[in-house]
Amino acid sequence: MAQVARALWPVRYALAWRLGGRLPPGLPAHSRAGFAGAAGGQGPAATARKGSPRLLGAAALALGGVLGLYHTARWHLRAQHLRAQRPAAQLSLSSRLQLTLYQYKTCPFCSKVRAFLDFHALPYQVVEVNPVRRAEIKFSSYRKVPILLAQEGESLQQLNDSSVIISALKTYLVSGQPLEDIITYYPPMKAVNDQGKEVTEFCNKYWLMLDEKEAQHLYGGKEARTEEMKWRQWADDWLVHLISPNVYRTPAEALASFDYIVREGKFGAVEGAVAKYMGAAAMYFISKRLKSRHHLQDDVREDLYEAADKWVAAVGKDRPFMGGQKPNLADLAVYGVLRVMEGLEAFDDLMRHTRIQPWYLRVEKAIAEAPQVSPPCAPCPSCSDQ
Repeated sequence: MAQVARALWPVRYALAWRLGGRLPPGLPAHSRAGFAGAAGGQGPAATARKGSPRLLGAAALALGGVLGLYHTARWHLRAQHLRAQRPAAQLSLSSRLQLTLYQYKTCPFCSKVRAFLDFHALPYQVVEVNPVRRAEIKFSSYRKVPILLAQEGESLQQLNDSSVIISALKTYLVSGQPLEDIITYYPPMKAVNDQGKEVTEFCNKYWLMLDEKEAQHLYGGKEARTEEMKWRQWADDWLVHLISPNVYRTPAEALASFDYIVREGKFGAVEGAVAKYMGAAAMYFISKRLKSRHHLQDDVREDLYEAADKWVAAVGKDRPFMGGQKPNLADLAVYGVLRVMEGLEAFDDLMRHTRIQPWYLRVEKAIAEAPQVSPPCAPCPSCSDQ
């Protein structure tokens, strides 16, 4: 039941990840060679650092912060050479990357990633993970979602943590660096959380690895870059924790929420029935503990309303998005988190009692108007793109 309860709102803390040796479900057969190159127990980040000393890989766990600084410095030294070698404008992104997203549809972190991919018109395949058995991600020792597999030529990389996925892909889109190099700039770091549990975080997760010219072109100034990072972290550290207490606020809301989870998720008939009733009851009581843990008000709606109005105030009246004339990564993160409440009472209340609806509808429209690109298919006799 605890696994079912985590299907909608999984904890943000990431676990250390390594690829196994099996071909993940949902990938075409021609991906096997690239996957085998990334497998072997060390994980895609370790594979990407070809030729690096073994000691450096071990230091990524014990001294993640130091390693993050090292990779950042190394990136600055190599960036100019990499860009001269592979300018992004010369190649089609859809032919260079094949993306597969392993997700729970109703997970806010997965929703953040989908918002990013859709806005940037990156084609991707979706594998809906069964929240009880999780057989779809048996290939990975990292057992949380989202997981993104990205194949670029013969190289297959696994990206974990929604913010790392977004930062790495945005860096890729802007700079044109190989993805296998980019992910080395986001090394894992072990830590102990407030509950005494060992968790893994990722260095630089809100930072895009761009040179000064690229950063200036994208942001226009350091203030905009700092603002984006600040509010992306706010979405992860605060906004996401308001979702569960609000959608499970009353027994009726909890039941409605799990009815939605069962309809949108990948459950068997028996699993769905159990999840709907037992899961709703469990999450109603768990939400009370979450309310206490995060020091929320007696009426958790007030915290949700205050967060929404705080965000709207930060965007301001003089620009349609925090990113100016188009959404930036903070806009997409906040939108992605809130979107999972659509169709529920908490979402309707949010739209009625705060000033967030105009901004929300603008982001929704911007994503809907992004160019639609079909995901790449496996080679076949009738397909000209082989």
